[in-house]
Amino acid sequence: MKSPLTSFIPALGLLLALGSCARPEEVSPPPKLLTKQQMISLLIRFHLLESRLESGRFSPDSSRALFLSMQRDILWHYGIAEEDSSFQRSYYYYASHKKDLDDIYAGVIDSLDAQQKRMGGQPTVKHP
Repeated sequence: MKSPLTSFIPALGLLLALGSCARPEEVSPPPKLLTKQQMISLLIRFHLLESRLESGRFSPDSSRALFLSMQRDILWHYGIAEEDSSFQRSYYYYASHKKDLDDIYAGVIDSLDAQQKRMGGQPTVKHP
């Protein structure tokens, strides 16, 4: 049985990308825009968290609840209030600027590949 977390982050990206059909110059940055490096760091942490939970033996409901709870903790650690939704607004902004989002995910993939190599594994994702 596939965990709902497997599709949570890609679904979030798809939802935000679909909502970004407006031309990039029409989308203004949110008041508390996170930097690309902050977005990279957060997405790395979220992907690692998701991976750890998927490899656990939790029920899908428990996995989702634990993911959301730990996601709040990660945001708090970075000084981001969940209530102001600056992560979601920043993700939406970068998703409406394809090159920026590509740069962010290239950084995420490079970092995850480097971590996997340090642990003795082979990178699983190839990108240009």
